[in-house]
Amino acid sequence: MKAFEFFDHTADVGIKAYGKTLEEAFSNAALGVFEIITDTSKVEQKEQREIYINSYDLENLLYKWIEELLYYYDTELMLFSRFDIMIDTDNMILEGIAWGERFDEKKHERRTVVKAMTYHQMSIEKIDDMYIITFVVDI
Repeated sequence: MKAFEFFDHTADVGIKAYGKTLEEAFSNAALGVFEIITDTSKVEQKEQREIYINSYDLENLLYKWIEELLYYYDTELMLFSRFDIMIDTDNMILEGIAWGERFDEKKHERRTVVKAMTYHQMSIEKIDDMYIITFVVDI
């Protein structure tokens, strides 16, 4: 099973993320976002950031999740390559840890800057035993 894939979008980048659980799909969605920014296979898990988000629905939870991770990139140049999260769908809470390291131009390839998460074409579906998350990020 592939973790994520990109799809063409006029001026931005579309991501389709997959997972056997909602947590795995959210993690793969985040990995897809950071793959736009750099080669995540070169991002070591040296530092962690604790994440706690509450929301009113799954789409808003996804939006806030990606925005929170991009906040760390924008303010600390943190790149992430691993995510250990738990999602409580009854209370719409996501909590967990994002693992990564700060951008180092000697080590990390500089790709495209992701400016923001969007609600454009966003969907979260469960088809058979697979979660599929589709969304677009502003570049």
